[in-house]
Amino acid sequence: MSQKMDGELLHKFERMKRALAKGELDRRGFIVAALGAGVAGSSVFGHVKKVQAATPKKGGRFVQALTGGGSGDTLDPAQILDSYMINVSSGMLRNNLTEIAPDGQLVGELATSWEASPDAMTWTFKIRPGVEFHNGKTLEAADVVASLNHHRGENSKSAASGIVSNISDVKADGKDTVVVTLSGGSADFPFLMSDYHLGICPAKDDGSIDWESGVGTGGYALTSFEPGVRTEVKRNPNYWKEGRAWFDEVESLFVADANARNTGLQTGELHSIANLDLNTVSLMRQVPTLKVFETFGNKHATLPMMCDTAPFDNPDVRLALKYAIDRKELVEKILQGLGEVGNDHPIGPANIYRATQEELPQRQFDPEKAKFHLKQAGLDSLSVDLHLADTAFEGAINAGQLYAETAKQCGININVVSEPDDGYWSNVWLAKPWCASYWGGRPTEDWVFSQIYASGAEWNESKWDNARFNELLVMARAELDSTKRREMYVEMQTICNEDCGSIIPIFMAYTHAVSAKIGLPDQIANNWELDGHKNAERWWFE
Repeated sequence: MSQKMDGELLHKFERMKRALAKGELDRRGFIVAALGAGVAGSSVFGHVKKVQAATPKKGGRFVQALTGGGSGDTLDPAQILDSYMINVSSGMLRNNLTEIAPDGQLVGELATSWEASPDAMTWTFKIRPGVEFHNGKTLEAADVVASLNHHRGENSKSAASGIVSNISDVKADGKDTVVVTLSGGSADFPFLMSDYHLGICPAKDDGSIDWESGVGTGGYALTSFEPGVRTEVKRNPNYWKEGRAWFDEVESLFVADANARNTGLQTGELHSIANLDLNTVSLMRQVPTLKVFETFGNKHATLPMMCDTAPFDNPDVRLALKYAIDRKELVEKILQGLGEVGNDHPIGPANIYRATQEELPQRQFDPEKAKFHLKQAGLDSLSVDLHLADTAFEGAINAGQLYAETAKQCGININVVSEPDDGYWSNVWLAKPWCASYWGGRPTEDWVFSQIYASGAEWNESKWDNARFNELLVMARAELDSTKRREMYVEMQTICNEDCGSIIPIFMAYTHAVSAKIGLPDQIANNWELDGHKNAERWWFE
């Protein structure tokens, strides 16, 4: 009998908790009802405390330390280079047509809906009504047209040029509809519209955009911007998203040094840091005033060799260097196990068309094969410079030194050149013949291949040009049969593995630590660090 009564009471308590969550009971009503039903006070008040902590509330000044900044940072969305400006521009100031939700699904942001023609060559987007820019201007289709055109044209230097290269025309159909015509079908086109370069800015009378002011439709409006130092924003009181942008103000500091970030967090000067020193993660987990967590997605490190520059213009040299690296050692010693080995292609565990081990066997450290390919290149030995900074990815310099040691066994001398963090993305990446970088959460194969590996793409960091790969890129983009599409993407991964100029040795977790005062949602996005770089609008003070 008592067990039955306990079961009935538990059922009643669960119903009360659901009523509280839905707002059908206020806190006082919940307490009175639960205690009156005979629920123990510890259970009642414990649940109330838990709900209060998990319920977002507005207020406070949030201070975070970001990596990937520099004195060359700009508010121009076409020139966003790394995580600092992704977080500021895409996470606070501006919105896109579409957004990757925390569960990885594509949802509308400034677009309420979209539909494609049967051949996926024409896409029609309906624009969300009643949205205002920070300056009070009402969002219209013309703003979207101008924002997309900002990245187009033969002379475009936009980092999104590879993404929009398939667009042959974009026009407004009234004030609330945008029609995009493509040169070839693209089943993934709405996903591409969530790229952080494609934030919507207000159009000017001449058809260009006002990017200089930082004005957007995002949850926060710009108050100050010091490139490579700090950015300050305040909450947009007219933000159109309900239940978002909880902080009154956000200050974002560029802090390259991991120890400085850690110290700032533990002294209370900072509320959030990412890209932790992986050697200290286990110790940080023991600090009661911190929450330490990681997310796993498609983040990976690359070592791009420029294929138009000797000796990297020789595919056998590239293969020799790919066989000369011990990937397992990097996962163990650099990532402290928080990651997995890469296989010299960028398609990660969160992608649906990733090649299996049976389709594409994992490349191993193999000195004999490295020596074989050196010989095929007409070389008995090789000496090359590798330009690194830890802003390229966590532990990049140490990884380079480990690589140099294993390469010696292959007759290869790698001279690790340590570069300053500040200016790395402007002066080293895309400038030096061999360096390091990292890439985050492109959710589709077409996206990552188009932006980084397609011939002529602005961010083709290895200057690689493979005719068969480029042909497959266009074919796979338009293919609607998933089986045929998979075959094409697996072949493209194989071509990358065997020929492309990027060594991709590791996939890495996104690592974070925040003050225990920070409230976090139940599901945190894994497409980028910091909740998909939307932490400023998704987190709150408890």
